[in-house]
Amino acid sequence: MDNASVVTFFRLSGLNYRMQHRIILFVLTLLCYSVIWIVNVVVIITISVDQKLHEPMYIFLCNLCINGLYGTAGFYPKFLMDLLSTTHVISYAGCLLQSFVIYSSIGSDLSILAVMAYDRYVAICHPLMYHSVMTTQRISLLVAFSWLLPLLCMFTNTMTIFQSKLCSSHIPKLYCSNILIDKLACAASIANTSIAYVNITIYLVHFFFLLWSYICLVRTCLTSQQGRKKFMQTCIPHLVSLFSFAFAVLFDLMYTRFGSKMSSQGLRNFMAIKMFLIPPVLNPLVYGLTLTKIRSRVLGFIQERKENVETK
Repeated sequence: MDNASVVTFFRLSGLNYRMQHRIILFVLTLLCYSVIWIVNVVVIITISVDQKLHEPMYIFLCNLCINGLYGTAGFYPKFLMDLLSTTHVISYAGCLLQSFVIYSSIGSDLSILAVMAYDRYVAICHPLMYHSVMTTQRISLLVAFSWLLPLLCMFTNTMTIFQSKLCSSHIPKLYCSNILIDKLACAASIANTSIAYVNITIYLVHFFFLLWSYICLVRTCLTSQQGRKKFMQTCIPHLVSLFSFAFAVLFDLMYTRFGSKMSSQGLRNFMAIKMFLIPPVLNPLVYGLTLTKIRSRVLGFIQERKENVETK
């Protein structure tokens, strides 16, 4: 029997608040989503229109901001609608799509951070080879890798779950998750488990590459004053982004593992949405405030607009 004939929609839990509280939460959430769009779009446009910023590090940063908008688009619109609704349901196809967007975005975040670490490794550890290594072709390949690999991983995972027969329609979370959908299966699937472990292995490789690259960077910086200067200017923002991402993923994993055992609904909800609160706001702000070229270009644009308004 086709699983769509058994489960046609899912019930999401977590919004057991009174309407007046949900309205306040709606306003705050809408404000947060607006800030996410503003800060990310400012960085994206700044990098896109300024030829001086068409360098590998800024190109990868632009993709990190685009991915932030992509991932949050999988969560905020549905969450905002749920805040104003008395029933929190999502269609079967919509649930799979939401999970695909959210978790492919998480995978892409890690891939882009790994690519950025590789860029910093070449720039600091092998500065004389940088321009010969980071060619336009290689940059294009790295950008394609950081997008296509997560999409492929999540597509295969979603397709294996789509083949499963589900015996329940309740998801104890504010949004859909392939891991939680898989737990609703009537029987365990070897294919689902195998694909999940393959995906985990791929991103463990990402993690160990990040660890190795920063060990090399620290070693180089200890012996080079110029390397230390580059590290402080360009690697510190990357480390901030990496740690914020790691904590957000850790909270998501803790929710999946221990969420049902927590008595506080507010704590469960915070752990569920931390991924959509911290990294999408922190990444453009940290890079925008820390990297001199971006900060100068944004401040220059603001000053130009101010002068234009005053002259009118």
